[in-house]
Amino acid sequence: MKRVLFVMAVLAITAVAAAVAYQAAAREREYRELMAQGDAALAASDALAAIEDFSGALVLRPDSMLAHLRRGETYRQRGDLDNAARDFREASALDPTATRPLEQLGDTLYQQQRYKAAIDAYEARLRLDDRSAAIRYRMGLTHYRAHNLDDALKALQIASTLDPQLADAHYLAGLCQREKGNSAGALGELQKAVQLSPGSVPAREELADLLASLGRNAEAIEQLDVLAALDSRLERRVAVGLAHAKAGHLDLAVLTLGSAIERAPDQPVLYGALGRVWLDIAETRHDRPDAISKALEALAHAASSPTATSEVKTLYGRALLDDHQLDAAEQVLQQATERFPVDPAAFSELAVVAEQLKHYESARAALVSYNALVGDDREFPRRALKIGLLSLSVNDPETAIAWLTRASAAAPDDLKALVALAEAELKAGRRDAAQATLKRGLQLDPANIQLRGLSKRLL
Repeated sequence: MKRVLFVMAVLAITAVAAAVAYQAAAREREYRELMAQGDAALAASDALAAIEDFSGALVLRPDSMLAHLRRGETYRQRGDLDNAARDFREASALDPTATRPLEQLGDTLYQQQRYKAAIDAYEARLRLDDRSAAIRYRMGLTHYRAHNLDDALKALQIASTLDPQLADAHYLAGLCQREKGNSAGALGELQKAVQLSPGSVPAREELADLLASLGRNAEAIEQLDVLAALDSRLERRVAVGLAHAKAGHLDLAVLTLGSAIERAPDQPVLYGALGRVWLDIAETRHDRPDAISKALEALAHAASSPTATSEVKTLYGRALLDDHQLDAAEQVLQQATERFPVDPAAFSELAVVAEQLKHYESARAALVSYNALVGDDREFPRRALKIGLLSLSVNDPETAIAWLTRASAAAPDDLKALVALAEAELKAGRRDAAQATLKRGLQLDPANIQLRGLSKRLL
């Protein structure tokens, strides 16, 4: 009897063990099926289904680092960065030796612009393996975004040492050096980046811009030519043409842009650039009497396009002004001030035309708008004086006093501003203020005829 009971007990235990093993195998099989379904859903760009599958896998295996990682990657793909970061942290906690969760966590925190936390994640990743040039580069990029240029350069130097062919590290180092004001260092890094990756458009763009800023126009144009070969967009040919113009090669600029127009005769952007060059020729050279007519022809074509920018219309208005077509220039420049984004020069050019037409109120309004856009720059004293004088022309002495006071404060030795201010104060009936202004002016120039004349009016 005892033997029978023992056998029955063993059989029962075996059956339970078999059932448990079967259930475990079934759960493992279901887990693997859900993981495979999640991967398939991702391949089919069905992120929601993938998240559902990976979540189901985690119900079966809460300790699965891989399921947390894959779900986190899916969340990140959908732009749900908070949930992605949570899954990556959990994956890293489940397997502290795994590098991928920390890499993904760092990248996710970078996307969230949580730069310090991203750097912490990358440093944790490097403690597992410090030979990754890619992670050093990402650390450099993160430091750069956080404006820690010195730390960025240190990380990028290590990245370049680990992988001497990593062109992006040199490109980013060039940006850092340029922001630090080290043009020589930036030039060396950008040249290295272009050498390692000849097809890198961003690196060549930055290098061309740096060379132009250093006055090395021939080398800048060379880079722009390569960019035009790499990227067939019209903007590249425009950049080459305008670079020739900036270097003083106006005839070559005309040839470059003219050739581009022959290949694409229906592109307003090309006519705008060509018109700009012809306008420069008309304003700087006197051996091309046909330049202004050619500028007008090209700019009229560009400005008539529905997509014409404020800048193009401003150039057309300036050309009309140079050709003494004042009414047409005023109309076009008014349109330029109404096209957004507005070219600030539209307002300054409109002020010039309006004043010549004796539309003083319009001229003053245009200059005030221009000042609001550019602020109190180096030209402010002259501009404030002009606004004050225009205010006197429209018999608005109080506004004139306000602007002329600012002009005089910005340029205390400017006798023109003091004369105009004293006149405005007299017109406004502020005799004591006018007397004080005249006294200041006469201390600077006792023989000034205008100041002496105004002084007699106060007697």
